[in-house]
Order: sequence, then structure tokens, then C-alpha cells
Amino acid sequence: MAKQRMLQFVTVGKEMPEKRPAPLRAQDFHEIYREFAAEKAAEQAGRCSQCGVPYCQSHCPLHNNIPDWLRLTAEGRLKEAYELSQATNTFPEICGRICPQDRLCEGNCVIEQSGHGTVTIGSVEKYLTDLAWENGWVKPVVPAMERTDSVGIIGAGPGGLAAATELRRRGVQVTVYDRYDRAGGLMTYGIPGFKLEKPVVMQRIEQLQESGVQFILNCTVGQDISFDAIRGQHDAVLIATGVYKARDISAPGVGAKGVVKALDYLTASNRKSFGDDVPEYDRGELNASGKRVVVIGGGDTAMDCVRTAIRQGAVSVKCLYRRDKANMPGSQREVQNAEEEGVDFVWLTAPKGFTGGDVVDGVMVQRMRLGAPDASGRQSPELIEGADYIEPADLVVQALGFEPEEIPVLWGVPELAVTRWGTIKADFRSHATSMPGVYAVGDIVRGASLVVWAIRDGREAAEAMLAYLAQPVTVAAE
Repeated sequence: MAKQRMLQFVTVGKEMPEKRPAPLRAQDFHEIYREFAAEKAAEQAGRCSQCGVPYCQSHCPLHNNIPDWLRLTAEGRLKEAYELSQATNTFPEICGRICPQDRLCEGNCVIEQSGHGTVTIGSVEKYLTDLAWENGWVKPVVPAMERTDSVGIIGAGPGGLAAATELRRRGVQVTVYDRYDRAGGLMTYGIPGFKLEKPVVMQRIEQLQESGVQFILNCTVGQDISFDAIRGQHDAVLIATGVYKARDISAPGVGAKGVVKALDYLTASNRKSFGDDVPEYDRGELNASGKRVVVIGGGDTAMDCVRTAIRQGAVSVKCLYRRDKANMPGSQREVQNAEEEGVDFVWLTAPKGFTGGDVVDGVMVQRMRLGAPDASGRQSPELIEGADYIEPADLVVQALGFEPEEIPVLWGVPELAVTRWGTIKADFRSHATSMPGVYAVGDIVRGASLVVWAIRDGREAAEAMLAYLAQPVTVAAE
């Protein structure tokens, strides 16, 4: 009788890939989790209960066919498992690393809910795709037939690259415009290497170039080229710029030297990992070495900043967040990793201002408490009078999230409709904007969100654009 490969969760416990010891991993920017061995990946995949209604799949924005590729992994049919995983996910090796699985697929796993510990879906996904790259299973996209249709994509982040992949698969000529000198968006310059090593991103960019996607880098729309010029050169346009405008603190002393923005700080660190010349880092302005660091914020960007500061050799790293740990928006897995590495979380605190004059030397901190729940059920923080104190700091990183830039103004297209939040208004299915032949996806539509949602948007928009390109051209009667 053949061995039962699945439903092993009763006898086999949940096991993540081995995590490098905190003192060791805090000294470099390499990824902290080791790879599964083939036997361990099969064992953990075999814990899947093969649900009739798989909540892991329904809570995945891409609706990945998770139970089936877990079963194939457990059976040792690894190439088939990879092919099934990438059928719905353009970048599974990236999602396997940076998706907040604890809030999505793994957090909704049936055996997790029943107390047996979730299937480690993200780790198996990462294992499969890394194996696929090693064995040459990942090939450049080769369309069955080339088309003359041309699409311009503004933004080389996950949404734009996902759309580019699907459009090239159908033979469309694709040009991607991006303001940075490397493609990848926040995957390249915003996410640290200990979560997503840069060769993982660069190999995808190279694959797209080999597939015929043209990249025009160091190109800022509205300055180096007009939006109208891009529209004139292509049959359709996709806006996938992301949101890069940092939310600022309105407090005394915010302009002092040493109070910096999260994205500037993370970009400088990531550029150093590429071997770039980064004067602001070398001068110490965007370098935590030997400093008392305070990071303000509680999302995943704040977690990236505190863990980067530890690796740069900060004397101390403290994270101020105005709610408690249970109400923190960032991944609980990331919070745990940060605590293991020596980050001190100061819950229920908010900045009131900064001391030191021209050069910051401290943060004026207000203590908070959680008050009555709001309409969504979330408790609002309230100030505790008379409980202020000063937290010494040589470097303060603001990680309060991002807002959209005023694209209609910057690009000179007032007819491009936006929401009251400044995001581009687009149809939630087709991703079409108010301008004919112009589509928008990702954070510039959703607000700051997840890579996996941007990938979904990009794939959906590609299908809608293909339908648009297939429409007959009407010629006005003379």
C-alpha cells in the first residue's frame, strides 16, 4: 500500500526553515532563513489537510492553487509543483519571502485554526522557486506570435513588472519607464536584503529583458519625458508608480539634521549593498553606525528600518508606536525577528517634538493609552497628561507610511481623475482610469499596500489592456 503523503498534521508538527542565530544574522544583510531540504519541504507540505474549501487559497490575493502544489511537493513532483505555483503568481520567489503569510494564507490555514500549527506555505513556495531557478526551469517569456501593439508602463515595481510579463507572453511590445537607475521599485531599494536579497530581484529583471521588455531608466515622467509623449508612442499606457511621498510629522524640530525619512534611509542602505557610491551614507547622515536610533512607526517599513539600524552597528535601537503590540499593523513575525535582534519596542508612545536645535539629540515622547474603540472596533490612542519624557537620539527615522504624489499636477494631465485621498481613480476590475487607453494599478490606486496585491492588479490590468487593444479602430467620417 502506498504511503499516505498528505494529512500528516496530526503526527508531524509545524516547522519553519532554520533561522540563523540572532547575534550572527544581525551582523549582515543576508536572508535570515535557511533553505528547506527536499525531505523537509515534502514533510511540511504533507501536513496540508487538502481542504474541500481551501481558506489559504481564498485569502491569497492571487488565489494561488496552494493545496495542489503542496500535494505535488509532498509527492516529490517538484517541477510540476513549481509550474502550478507560477501559473497564478508572476513572482513566487518574491512572495514566498516577503508576503505577510501570517495575515494571509498561513493565518487562515484550517489546521492553524484547529490548533495544529499552520502549513509553512511561504517557505515551501520559496523553496520551490529557488529550486526552479537552480535547475533552469524558469525560462524567458517567448510569445507564440509577436504583435505590433505597444504598451508603455510607468513604474518598474511589482505591478508594472507583472503586467509587462503577461503582455509579453501575448506578444505585445512593452516599454517600462522608471525614475530609478535599476528596475524593481521598492523591491530593489525599499526592502532590505535580509528579507529579499537583491540578486533574487535582479534575476527577474534580466529574465524580462531577455523576454524583450525594454527598460528606460533614470526617467522621471513630467521632467525627462512628458506623459503626453508616452501616450503618443504607445497604444495603451499603464501607470504603476507606487506611492513615494512620505508622511511627515508636524512637530517642533522636525527639520533638524538627523531626522530622516524611512525611504531615504533604506534606499541608502540598499545602494551600499549594490556597491554604489552613497555620500550621505559615508558622511553618516543615513548611517546608524555608533548612534542611538529611534524609529517612529509600527508598519513593515518601520520594521525594515529598525532591523537595518541593528545591522549598521547602532548603539541602541528603539521603536516608538502609539498603540500596543496587539494592534501593530506590521507583521508579528517581523516584530519577533526584530526583538530577537535587539530592538527595543516602546509601546503606547508618540513623538511630540525633537530636541537639540539644528542637530537632533532627543525625541520628546508622549505616553499614550488606548481609549474607546472607533467605528471599525479599533481602539484609538489617547494622550496621558504629564507623562512626557525625552528619549536620547542621534538618528531619528520617520516611518509613518506613504502618500501619493499629485500626479495630475506633476504630469500636466488635469483630466486624470483622482480620489479624495489623491490616489488615481481606476475601475476595480479593469483598472481603467478616466482617460481612454490609460490604466493604473498597485499602490497609486490602493494606497500603500502589499507586493502581492500589486502583482494581482498588474495581471488583471494586462488582461483588460489586451481586450482594449483588440477593439477595432474607428475612423471618424469626413
